[in-house]
Amino acid sequence: MSAVRSPILVLLGHVDHGKTTLLDRVRGSAVASKEAGKITQMIGASYLSTYVINNISASVKDIMKTKLVIPGLLFIDTPGHEAFTTLRERGGSLADMAVLVVDATQGFQPQTRESIKILKHCKTPFVIAANKIDLIHGWKKQDTNSFLKSFQMQPEHVKKLLDEKIYTMMGQLSEEGFDCERFDRMSDFTKQIAIVPISSKSGEGLAELLLLISGMSQKYLEKRLHITGEIAKGSVIEVKDEKGMGTTLDVVLYDGELAQGDNIIFLTRQGAKKTKVRALLEPNISPCNPQEKYINLDRVAAAAGVKIVAPSLEGTIPGSPFMQVSDFESQKKEMETHLSEVLRDSHDDGVVVKADSLGSTEAILNLFQKHRIPVKRSGIGPVTKKDILTAHAVSESDRYKGVIFGFNVKVLDEARTESYNSGVPLIWSRVVYKLVEEYEEWVEDEKQKERKQLESTLPWPARMRVLPGCFFRLSKPAVFGVEILEGRLRKGSSLMDESGNVLGDVKNIQSEGNTIEEAEKKSQVALSSPQITLNKDVHEGDILYVAMNRKQVFAWEERKGSLSGEEQELLEKIRKIVIF
Repeated sequence: MSAVRSPILVLLGHVDHGKTTLLDRVRGSAVASKEAGKITQMIGASYLSTYVINNISASVKDIMKTKLVIPGLLFIDTPGHEAFTTLRERGGSLADMAVLVVDATQGFQPQTRESIKILKHCKTPFVIAANKIDLIHGWKKQDTNSFLKSFQMQPEHVKKLLDEKIYTMMGQLSEEGFDCERFDRMSDFTKQIAIVPISSKSGEGLAELLLLISGMSQKYLEKRLHITGEIAKGSVIEVKDEKGMGTTLDVVLYDGELAQGDNIIFLTRQGAKKTKVRALLEPNISPCNPQEKYINLDRVAAAAGVKIVAPSLEGTIPGSPFMQVSDFESQKKEMETHLSEVLRDSHDDGVVVKADSLGSTEAILNLFQKHRIPVKRSGIGPVTKKDILTAHAVSESDRYKGVIFGFNVKVLDEARTESYNSGVPLIWSRVVYKLVEEYEEWVEDEKQKERKQLESTLPWPARMRVLPGCFFRLSKPAVFGVEILEGRLRKGSSLMDESGNVLGDVKNIQSEGNTIEEAEKKSQVALSSPQITLNKDVHEGDILYVAMNRKQVFAWEERKGSLSGEEQELLEKIRKIVIF
């Protein structure tokens, strides 16, 4: 491969399945192998050089036969779901690959499936680290970083137990639409997901995991990892005030090389600005000079996590892009156009979105576009009373668009009060796709309520026969018996004959001396109607229908799903009587 950068990796998984322990094991293995100088604790990330990866994986290099040409691996410390939304280049996530950590003894848990949905949505390649194999009953820890070598030394019943756990995991992944296999049994790395059994506690399997990730990255992500060499580009993770430094930027550099003294362009809410890099810093983990918090770097190459110290960084937008200045005016125009597309304020009706960073906002807008959810206003920062008032104004014309979305931001007390008082829905989440899920659930629930409310006011289709010998009062009101042949008869419905003549309203329904609101099919009940005169308007043995107007018929036709098949056929009969 020509000039390439290190792949950017994120860890995802259910709480307590071992994400942090795995990252600690990666760092610890470098230290244990006396290569501490080769692993760098970066800003918001840990960098593992190829030298260290080769050293850790030496025991399996002959087995896996992978020659590494990438500089190393950059593990992002930010929780996976946040990394996918905050760390972005225009059009997608910066994460090149992900490691989904799953407790082999527990299998998939809610946050595991949540992580898989994120990976699906972002279309990010991933491998599964089936962690905690040391907890398999009877597992005997071996003094090796290799799963394959340790597995060979295990008793047969332990091997069988682990295989059963892996097969269960394969079944669970299959339910999510993925074909997967244990890494050493795979036939096609382009179509199957690799499962690498590991123990973060003992280090068994770490050799294969690191070598597999590295090998897959350089083989299948070559275009993504290619460094243009033109200008340095990155994404702002966090804006921080540091004592003695002022406002600083914690960033991930994903392309090019940045040096002290370079000019960079970055985004604020007021637009793009330019400044000169005064210092590039990484955390000091050296025991020789513990009083120093940071180490000063002359330059840094992608991919890397670094702190930028420079003048006039106040107001920088978290999750926004930055780059080395080459043509300031052209870059300024491009970045401000991007900013206006993401932080929008439209005259059209749509929902209101508030998020914690520019990257998150962009991710939400892309997702909403796919799901055809129009956005009126999007911004960064807490949900305010003004946001609620904006959504409330929209709800006056379209209640399904009068909604506030909050992504990983505070909701001010006055906003909560206004939301409660105005009835404006507030949908909040730390996971992007859940915003859409919760919104679609809310819309469906509200439409269901609307349907039920409307259906409660619509006359239900019914056909009935007037019972012989059951004329109890001839008029004012007429009281007579009927048998419900189809559908159901509701109190307050109007009755018509087979020619469509409307005869009168059902004022009351009685069954066995008790007043009821509704009579079902096959029931025999007594009706009272003040407009009907028996033996003139209605005769014994007549067939009557519930009367409907055209609007009511059409309303039912839009809601046929609420009717049984028989009731739908009855509605068609009524439609023909009413319309033809």
